[in-house]
Amino acid sequence: MELIQEFKNVVDNPYQYAKKIKEEEGKKIIGYFCTYAPEELVYAAGALPLRLFGVSENIHLADSHLQSYSCSLVRGALEEALNGNLDFLDGTVFPHTCDSIQRLSDIWRMNTNFAFFSDVVMPVKLTTESARRYMRDVIRKFKTDLEKGLGVDISDDAVRNAIAVYNSVRGYLKTLYEIRSEDPARISSEEMYYLVKGSMMMDRRTVLDLLPRIIQELRTRPAKKGNPGKRLVLAGSICNHPNIFRLIEDAGGVVVWDDLCTGSRYFEGETGTEGDLVDAIADRYSSREICPAKHISNTARGDRLLRLVKRHNAAGVMFLHLKFCDPHAWDYPYLKEALDGETIPALLLEFEETLPPEGQLRTRFEAFIEML
Repeated sequence: MELIQEFKNVVDNPYQYAKKIKEEEGKKIIGYFCTYAPEELVYAAGALPLRLFGVSENIHLADSHLQSYSCSLVRGALEEALNGNLDFLDGTVFPHTCDSIQRLSDIWRMNTNFAFFSDVVMPVKLTTESARRYMRDVIRKFKTDLEKGLGVDISDDAVRNAIAVYNSVRGYLKTLYEIRSEDPARISSEEMYYLVKGSMMMDRRTVLDLLPRIIQELRTRPAKKGNPGKRLVLAGSICNHPNIFRLIEDAGGVVVWDDLCTGSRYFEGETGTEGDLVDAIADRYSSREICPAKHISNTARGDRLLRLVKRHNAAGVMFLHLKFCDPHAWDYPYLKEALDGETIPALLLEFEETLPPEGQLRTRFEAFIEML
């Protein structure tokens, strides 16, 4: 589909796209590393929030600052900053999601010269009123830091408009996921990958224009006959490999939903539009579906994964973990135990930014899907 190709072009060349936006529209570009970055406020400040994913090879400058057991996302991002590929950035936001990101933040601050820098240290436990108040204070401080760092005044109208834009974008992405779950033949998982990832990088006005048109076109696509494959849910951290989805489908599976940072965790939850709007942004982060960086209860993530499997009639779960990602590694045993308790098969795939050979992956996927 031509409209989806626009997203793919940006995902394949994000820096080129960001530089073009900066040159043609005069927008500042603010990089961020996690879905806990308060994008609405960056957008309200007139800047483009750009999700950073680093590089997958030729990492050598970063190795003088980071241990070899840091994940490839952290090492790759630092490599890009040190080699000058991110010189177009006007600043970077670091939500505190894990020790590696927090250490990256320190190294980044001391070894780069970007105009704006912000640590957004949110509470980990989200179940108390004090945590909610603290979350609101963190977001308010981030707004103040943005205004000072970018030399702008973020008005209530700008925040209100940003919330409306982001609520719409998230709603459209969720609708696309629901279309795929209802009829996986209408849109491939690889296409969904480009739509979600592109929505983290593109001018959100463009995203808001394209997504409803894509939804309309998908709904007019004729349904394909026959069995599309075994229904699967993906879970884990980030996925930077669209060919994983192709290999899954070639092996006889279809991804009908996910619990990924580069998937449903990006769009889950709506920001309120009543009362103090900055507080409303904070409240979304206190109530949205969590990743291992946050805590609601000892079973919250396992309960969510079981709900997703049952709601979308999935036959199994594939875990996609970045190597050396401790938070997700710590969560895996209890998530696997929760699935075992419901006799739901699961496969763990641990990878770096460079995937294992396709033949090896294909064999693993085929064996798992045949077992289903």
